[in-house]
Amino acid sequence: MSVFQFYRVEKDPPLARVVLSRPAKKNAMNPPAWEETLPIFRGLDQDPDIRVVILAGDGDCFSVGIDLVEMSGAIAEITERNQTGGVKWRLLEKIAGLQQAMTCIERCRKPVIAAVHGHCLGAGLDMVTACDIRLCSRDAVFALKEAAVGFVADVGVLQRLPLIVGQGFAREMAYTAGNVDAPRARDMGLVSEVLEDREALLTRAEELARAIAANAPLAVQASKAVLNHGIGRTVEEGLAYNASLSANIIPSEDLFEAFSAFIEKRPPRFTGK
Repeated sequence: MSVFQFYRVEKDPPLARVVLSRPAKKNAMNPPAWEETLPIFRGLDQDPDIRVVILAGDGDCFSVGIDLVEMSGAIAEITERNQTGGVKWRLLEKIAGLQQAMTCIERCRKPVIAAVHGHCLGAGLDMVTACDIRLCSRDAVFALKEAAVGFVADVGVLQRLPLIVGQGFAREMAYTAGNVDAPRARDMGLVSEVLEDREALLTRAEELARAIAANAPLAVQASKAVLNHGIGRTVEEGLAYNASLSANIIPSEDLFEAFSAFIEKRPPRFTGK
């Protein structure tokens, strides 16, 4: 287990768990929450023993979002009264860094499953929309709160949420800053399943992760790459990339292993090679 300032990383190959671990503050996202995702997900991306990542929160909830007090100190430019060009330039750079803290989850080649319980607000929602799959417990509450505190969400949720729930629901959440409970989140397509409680949620997340991990890693990771690449592109562009990627990973040892396992009537033993 690796302990960071904000996260706890547990490796149980082929799975890894990244846990938001600031429960006394309801996992409010302070500077380390943003700084640590890059090394964590880069490391998981490059770890050959890890095939799937589960993202979850300690304590009462997944996350209540950004820690406004601590982050206003780290991004002093937002309260600077003399908004000169230099101040704006520094602010632009800092926003880009916050965006990368979420984008690195999306770009991790390993599928990431978000297991959400309790509140998932603001930056917490940003984070889970960068994941591949979202599950939640019955007590989960989602909200895009930035409009209620005078911000425009700017680290990815306004780009990713419409791809998940559609423009209508995404705009409703952005404009009203209202709460979305677990059943409605499922109806909207924000989550795939609603589980009874946190224990059942984590159990289901692990079941799903192990089902994914049982498949050929190269095929799973290539599928994620193709799906990510296709966002915002035409079908023809997506097909061209898909063909190129397929040509580059076929044949593989996993493909030959799948053939052998089928002939020998046994489960395949994939190695990701």
